[in-house]
Amino acid sequence: MSWTIPNILTLLRIILIPVLVVVFYIPGQWSYQISAAIFALASLTDLLDGYLARRLNQSSAFGAFLDPVADKLMVAVALVLLVQDNPSPLFAVPAAIIIGREIAISALREWMSEIGARTKVAVSIVGKLKTTIQMVAILLLLFKVPLAGFPTHTVGLVLLYIAAVLTLWSMVVYMNAAWPLLSGKETDLPEDGG
Repeated sequence: MSWTIPNILTLLRIILIPVLVVVFYIPGQWSYQISAAIFALASLTDLLDGYLARRLNQSSAFGAFLDPVADKLMVAVALVLLVQDNPSPLFAVPAAIIIGREIAISALREWMSEIGARTKVAVSIVGKLKTTIQMVAILLLLFKVPLAGFPTHTVGLVLLYIAAVLTLWSMVVYMNAAWPLLSGKETDLPEDGG
C-alpha cells in the first residue's frame, strides 16, 4: 500500500467507524450531534479521496478496493445504529433495503469482474444520486434534534425512503445490465473472463 493522501483519507474513514459507534452510545443529547459531525467528516473524506486521487494522479489498486468497502461499512454501521435507536419497521425497512442492495450489488460486481464484464455494472448516475441522498438522510437522522426549527429527523426519514426507492431503482438498472450474462442468454464472455 502506498501512503498517498487519498489512501490516508480512506483509512481515516474506516477508523472513524468505531469512533462513531462509541460516540453514538455515550449518554447525553449531544452524542447525536457529535455522531452526525463524525459521519459528516467521513462523508467529506469520501468526496475528497476520489477527487484527490484523480487530481493528484494518485489512484491505486489499494484505494480502488478499499474506498467502496469503507463507504459501505460506514453506511451500514450508521443504519444499524439508527435502527437500534428507532426500533420500528419505519426505520428497519429502508435500512434493510439499502444494506441488502449493497450486499447484492457488491456480489454482482465481484462476479462480473471475475468473468471480465465489470464495466457492464459500472456506477450509474442513479447510484450517485442515491448515495448523495442517502448520506444527507443519515446525517440528518443522526443529528436527530431540530436545528433552528428545521425538522432534521422528519426530513431525514423522508430522504431515507427516497434513498431506498433510488436504491431499488439502481439495483434494477444494474441487474438489467447484467441479466443477459446471469440468465445465460449472453454466452460470449470477454477474453479475460476465464
